[in-house]
Amino acid sequence: MTDQRPLLRVRNLRTEFKSHRGTVRILDNVSFDVGHGRIVGLVGESGSGKSMTALSLMGLVPSPPATVTADSIMLDGVELTTLTKDQLRAKRGRDMSMVFQEPMTSFNPVKTMAQQVGEPLQIHGKFSKRDVRDKVRQMFEMVGIPEAKARLDAYPHELSGGLRQRAMIAMGLICEPKLLIADEPTTALDVTTQAQILRLIMELRDRVGTAIIMITHDLGIIAEMCDEVNVMYAGQIIEQANVYDVFDRASHPYTRGLLASIPKANEKPDGTRLKSISGMVPNLAKLPGGCRFNPRCSDAMSVCSVKAPDLTLLENGHKARCWLHDKAGASL
Repeated sequence: MTDQRPLLRVRNLRTEFKSHRGTVRILDNVSFDVGHGRIVGLVGESGSGKSMTALSLMGLVPSPPATVTADSIMLDGVELTTLTKDQLRAKRGRDMSMVFQEPMTSFNPVKTMAQQVGEPLQIHGKFSKRDVRDKVRQMFEMVGIPEAKARLDAYPHELSGGLRQRAMIAMGLICEPKLLIADEPTTALDVTTQAQILRLIMELRDRVGTAIIMITHDLGIIAEMCDEVNVMYAGQIIEQANVYDVFDRASHPYTRGLLASIPKANEKPDGTRLKSISGMVPNLAKLPGGCRFNPRCSDAMSVCSVKAPDLTLLENGHKARCWLHDKAGASL
């Protein structure tokens, strides 16, 4: 019988930072699933909490000043919230890994690529130096780095941005993790290289079977790559659905605003300005009352500034955090 449990199950993930002005909750009860071999998107504006979600899951948020809690973070049947720091460190890199958005600053400038890309193997297994180099070369070839053997002793500054990103992906996959988190993996790359990196990630998913959390602000990437989508705003997930429902039947005004701001290739220019969402993402230390999106929402009702809506199930797993879809809200 096939196991229908998700590979990753996150329930009510909360991340708070303490400062002289008090406690600020950066993530507020974030919950989602990632199925085996699936690509799940986290999308939203800068400051919505996408990268903080990834860092919190990986155990990479410094504590103090941060406090990360959750009702449950289950990875392939193992409850991560009960693990010690050493046990979580053993999971990181082996069972779950992360590709950062700035490989130039993520790599150590004074270590060779073979030393850095092969480091997870040395941490999580007993390999000789020759075995590590051979495995790194194989990974370089798999991710499409030309002259792979010659690149082993190169330093980060000697590689182009696209090759550094490929090397970062190779490092993330070298221990064959069950889950890969890709945080804006095409940032600062030219359009051609972006397409190559995204195609590479898709091919690796199909070949290796790794599940992927794709973090991006680019809805085009979401449409091309993802199976399910979580739209984030001000530290909360405000819409959750499969990728087709998000693009065909977006239910939250914020999601609809994001979609409306995308230029359409089949539309003739008529001199009108691109649509945009008015206002800015709120300061998490000074959140508005009620729904966090209500000051920017053209559909806001009186209840929206008074009471925060829950993430409401609409149909077929499609959820939205909006009073427009909550019958209780209409009567308030």
